[in-house]
Amino acid sequence: MIEIQNLTKRFGNKVALDNVSFTVNKGEILGFLGPNGAGKSTTMNIITGYISSTEGTVKIDGHDILLEPIEAKKKIGYLPEQPPLYMDMTVDEYLSFVYEIKGCKLDKASHLDEIKEVVKIKDVEKRKIKNLSKGYKQRVGLAQALIGNPDVLILDEPTVGLDPKQIIEMRNLIKELGKDRTVILSSHIMQEISAVCERVIIINKGKIVASDTPENLSRRFSETNSVIARIEGDSFQVLDTINNIPEVTSAKIYSKKDDGVCDYLIESNTDIRRALFFEMAKINCPIIMLRSNELSLEEIFLTVTNDNAAAEQAQNPEGQAEGQAEELSGELEEGQKEQVNPGLSNNEKGEDNDESGI
Repeated sequence: MIEIQNLTKRFGNKVALDNVSFTVNKGEILGFLGPNGAGKSTTMNIITGYISSTEGTVKIDGHDILLEPIEAKKKIGYLPEQPPLYMDMTVDEYLSFVYEIKGCKLDKASHLDEIKEVVKIKDVEKRKIKNLSKGYKQRVGLAQALIGNPDVLILDEPTVGLDPKQIIEMRNLIKELGKDRTVILSSHIMQEISAVCERVIIINKGKIVASDTPENLSRRFSETNSVIARIEGDSFQVLDTINNIPEVTSAKIYSKKDDGVCDYLIESNTDIRRALFFEMAKINCPIIMLRSNELSLEEIFLTVTNDNAAAEQAQNPEGQAEGQAEELSGELEEGQKEQVNPGLSNNEKGEDNDESGI
């Protein structure tokens, strides 16, 4: 449904995208991740035809976004991070306006009513948009993206401003929409990407640094088979028994729970869950909980983006102090990361704050 080939975008001497290529199949929900300034919004703006690329091609269901812009854009619904709303209009007036400028041929009343029911804004349809909460404004933005029943949805931070209950509802809605549409979802909330997306692309400094399912990425970046087991029994006996399993390379107490219950971090060369079960049964120590300790998507994100930063610091001794600051601080806010790196241009700093039109 989406085919991107050798996409490059330059702003003067700054390379925002560097030879990016990927495809998205029909009915697939793709998570698009990257630090601020990595090139996410630039990529999405090029896909939607809002800006043009310096090199490369983007095709939407076979239609080149530059050569056949009208046909390509008919298939796209776009929700930018800042929804393109007209605050002095009511919700009904705004959706009617969007319906007209999109040249939608569906029955207007029934189509807009259906969308309002789907995104749950029926109860505010007569209110002015400026008087709505941020969560409702986000829903109205999603509603405009759905007008015309586009085959492709591009959603940039769709849950910004929503409360926890609304976030769950939005996740479920995106999953439902993804059954018969192609969805590109950009978000800084890793749990959201893990819960919704079937595949993840991580972009950093204009290049793709990782692309796979969350599960495969977790296995790939986890160096060993690692599990956390919650076991009841004498900790010395449990540890001694675990360490005597041939495949186990290390075992230690991860945390203590109730009396006589501990969580153990166990690393091994192979999957040791069966062996662990039988050995604990022999000493009458029940396993209360057992889970994989593979890297989370957030840890993978930090790994692939920090690795690139470390490589640059090795080549640039003047940036070592900044690199040490990042290492010591751990999980910096994205905006702080930009302040740490003095080499970012104004284009890169501002690119993910673009406010695009419909």
